[in-house]
Parts: sequence; C-alpha cells; structure tokens
Amino acid sequence: MHATQTGSSRNRPRNSYGRFWRILIHLALLGLSLAFLLPLLLVVAGSVSDEQLVIAHGYRFIPEKFSLFAFDFVLKDPGPIISGYRVTTTVTVVGTLISLFIMALMAYALSRREFRFRHLISFIVYFTMLFSGGLIPYYILMVRVLDLKDTMWALILPGLVTPFYVLILRSYFDGLPQELLDAARIDGASEWRIFFSIALPLSTPVLVTIGMLTVISYWNDWFNALLFIDTPRLHPLQLLLYRLMQNLAFLTQNMKNLPPGTRLPPIPTSTIRMTLAVLGTVPPVIVFLFLQKYFVGGLTIGALKGGGDE
Repeated sequence: MHATQTGSSRNRPRNSYGRFWRILIHLALLGLSLAFLLPLLLVVAGSVSDEQLVIAHGYRFIPEKFSLFAFDFVLKDPGPIISGYRVTTTVTVVGTLISLFIMALMAYALSRREFRFRHLISFIVYFTMLFSGGLIPYYILMVRVLDLKDTMWALILPGLVTPFYVLILRSYFDGLPQELLDAARIDGASEWRIFFSIALPLSTPVLVTIGMLTVISYWNDWFNALLFIDTPRLHPLQLLLYRLMQNLAFLTQNMKNLPPGTRLPPIPTSTIRMTLAVLGTVPPVIVFLFLQKYFVGGLTIGALKGGGDE
C-alpha cells in the first residue's frame, strides 16, 4: 500500500509537467489560429464599414458605422459578377474532378513496385517541379498547337496535373496494405477493380485534401484567363475582380486631373477592396469549413505514410 502511494506521488509531478506543456501548446495554437483568423475578420468588417470613417480612422474589427455602399456599388450591375461566378464554378468543379482522377491514376501506377518504369516516370514528374518551358512556349502550345484560345479548356487543362500532388498521392498509395491488394488479385480482381473498389475508398482523406488544394488553385486562377481569354462571357471571377481594381485605381488617379466643378458619384475605393476580397474568398472558405475534417486528416496521414521505393 505504501509503495503504491509512493509511486503515485512520483507520477504527480510528471502529470503536472505534461499538463503544463499541453496547455502551453494549446495556447500557442490558439494564438496562431487567431493570427490567421483576424485578417479575415478585418476584411469582412472593412467591407461593411462606412467609407468616410475608414478614410478618417482606418480599418477596424468592429465597424464604427455599418454600410453596404461598397456592395451596392460593385453589385449595381450584377450580370458580370454572376457570369464570373458561373465560369469560375464550372472550371473549378470540372477541373478538380478530372484532375483528381488523372493524378490518382498516375500516382497509383507509380506506387506499384511491379511497374518497371516507375522510377523513371517519378523522376520526370519531379523534374517538372524544378524546370519549366517558359511563358512563350507555353503560350504557343496553348494557342497555336492546341488551339484553346477563348475556350474554357484553356482554364482547365493547365491545372490538371500538379507534380507535387502526384508525389503526395503516390506516397499514400504506397502505404496501403499490400496484403489487401494481393488478396484482391488472388480473388481475380483486376487492377481497375482494385483501384476503384479498394485504393480510392481507403484514400478518401488524402483525396479530399488534394481536392481542396486543387479547388483553391482553380478558384484563384486569373493569369491563364488574362493570357488566353478575350471573350467577356468567359472571364472568371478573379479576372473580373482584378480588372475592376485596375479600373478603380485608374479612376482614382485621374480624378485629380478633372476640370474644376466636375462632379462624379462617390467611389468607395477604401472599402471596395475589402468587398472584392470577400466576394472572391468566401465561397472557398465555406467549402473548407465543410471539408476541414478530411483536410486535416489527409495532411496528417500524408505526413506519416512514407513512400518506400525498396
């Protein structure tokens, strides 16, 4: 009895020490979370603030005066914004689904040890992460060779395969139980059946993680549209917001050169930046909130599973 009490008293300092470090780690993570969350809250608060008060006192987390004037200004003609959402949503959904399918197929093949050329193809995939052909060959390929100018495929095809994501998927597939795959082969299952019925269902966390990253990449892409899209009805949301900001900057810069007495409607230049940021970032944030469980799980498992090449 005495020995038990002595052992329990010895464990108390260790438990207290471990509890202290857990609390410290949680506080550090809470502070880091706030550091990422507060800028987003500031953007939302700035978008619904009064323009004159923002000019006078700057942006605040709690608006001094609530105002939707910036939203009214941007959405006065909602047609282009709605069209931009339609194009961006279509490109994001179609591109993400096709991208996940292609990258999963490629990664599964590279993870199979019986595939003779897996080391060579893995090196080629890794090589493309270090070097690219350059902007001019890229433009010639898309416009002259593939003839994709002013088509939605010009926004989808460039992002279909991301080498880094392929390597992550390969590492995950390489960590799947080999005994389970061999048992399926013994039962007569083909590689296609194994891939769709076993490999993909077991890889849901990493697929959701890669899918979320791909969604963000497609949603925020405006550079490809700037290069290849001239038709207004095919302009994605991010390109519309980018050009709107350019037009506002041009108007603001040239308002000083107007003749005296010229009156223009007020332009909420300070709050409209936040409004455009809200319009461009809220949909991916909402998607992330629904998928964060798989997103965190996929990152954790992807970090723990190694891609052995032995």
